[in-house]
Amino acid sequence: MTYCLALRLDDGLVFMSDTRTNAGVDNISNYRKLHILRPAPDRIFVLQSAGNLATTQEVLDRIHHDLAAPAGTESLATVEEMFQAALYVGRVSRTVVAAHRDGLMSSGADGTATFILGGQLRGSAPDIMLVYPEGNYIRASDERPFLQIGESKYGKFMLDIAVRAHADLAAAAKIALASMISTARANLSVGPPYDLGVYRTDALTIDEFRITEDSTILHRLLELWEKHIMAALHELPAVTDLDELVAEPGRARP
Repeated sequence: MTYCLALRLDDGLVFMSDTRTNAGVDNISNYRKLHILRPAPDRIFVLQSAGNLATTQEVLDRIHHDLAAPAGTESLATVEEMFQAALYVGRVSRTVVAAHRDGLMSSGADGTATFILGGQLRGSAPDIMLVYPEGNYIRASDERPFLQIGESKYGKFMLDIAVRAHADLAAAAKIALASMISTARANLSVGPPYDLGVYRTDALTIDEFRITEDSTILHRLLELWEKHIMAALHELPAVTDLDELVAEPGRARP
């Protein structure tokens, strides 16, 4: 399993991915799932992947192959809009899956992959898009300016907080890590090292960070997270108080 997230904020974009992959409890390894692509001076892309590992690796290989191909070949260096980049990644993904369909079907394997593509082309606004295995895409909305792929349910609450709080890039990076930690605590198939990318609008360069299992910031965040969660619990009213506040059916409120 995988967990990748991306947030689109007023000041730029935040990306975070775990690195754990597994094919059973006794076959766990780590692979990078956040990939930064700089195909031309006027553009930058971040590609996050979830799904079949072999498919995602071949998709990346084909993307790099197209970038090295002669002029005139469609690639991330030739697209003119973010949506064209998303459609291109979708087409490459479908081509890879189609090439291995017979073998995948014979073994009962699911060879599909899902991607988050984010970035900016000079002259347009930064954006993030979720590219489906079918090759189509959706972009983050103004009401829900974040995207998730993989094991998404455990960390969504934290991303909702970032939206409601109108978080800046620094706060959003912390919230992204908290979202990742919440997911890793709930699902052992998600785990460190974590890759974080912070993009400032119009910078056309990304600040990259790798947060390892033994990193000071991760241990400090875990410590503070547990401390403040317990403090919040102590501030909640007792269960008996809640019983009195919520009248039973047929019982008059005090």
